[in-house]
Amino acid sequence: GKAGNKIVIEEFLEGEEVSFTVLTDGKTILPLASSQDHKTRDNEDKGPNTGGMGAYSPAPIVSKETHQKIMEKVINPTMEGLLKEGMIYRGFLYAGLIIDEKNNIKVLEFNCRFGDPETQPILMRLESDLIDLCYQASKGELEEVKLKWNPEVALGVVMAAGGYPGPYKKGHSIKGIPSESETLKVFHAGTKAKNNLITTNGGRVLCVTALGKNTADAQIKAYNCVNKIDWQDCFFRTDIGYRAIERES
Repeated sequence: GKAGNKIVIEEFLEGEEVSFTVLTDGKTILPLASSQDHKTRDNEDKGPNTGGMGAYSPAPIVSKETHQKIMEKVINPTMEGLLKEGMIYRGFLYAGLIIDEKNNIKVLEFNCRFGDPETQPILMRLESDLIDLCYQASKGELEEVKLKWNPEVALGVVMAAGGYPGPYKKGHSIKGIPSESETLKVFHAGTKAKNNLITTNGGRVLCVTALGKNTADAQIKAYNCVNKIDWQDCFFRTDIGYRAIERES
């Protein structure tokens, strides 16, 4: 029909997708730790796109040079543009980027929020108080703030409902969720609590996140926990972090 009368031709972007989040009070910009997520449902980054099947922080592809380039070419000009238009933006700004083999950077999207599931590994590594940071940003007082980070790697595995991102069922009883610790946390997303019972209530149900001395160590710890949790038609990828592990080895 008439919908075929007009087409849009866009550049095909090759490279790896990276999430780059900053906190700003409108003047000062505090970059958070870099992160990288896996958007596709199946191993080896195949299958349909999802909201994210897992993530890790830091992202090895974001070297010090790349970090500086992102700030100079993407983040700083964005904040300067906002100020020129009379907008004092305070809060989190999240840029989804593609970085190719030659270290060229292209912007896919901006969001005025944290990214999911990248946030879970980032917050596992953040040692500064998040509430204080938000409060200081709201008052325009980030100038003297220095963020404190755990130097270890954090990796999160999303446990999803079978069928996601297509049709899926809700209401399955979840078993085996372990106690949390400083190095292991289970973030709830699509769950429901009733009568001391946790059931599934969404497509992406849990994000099991662990800290380790490197990506391989964090991956092992996260999957050790994932393998203890179960519900009917539970689904998850088994290779979260494989690119970073290849770089480390």
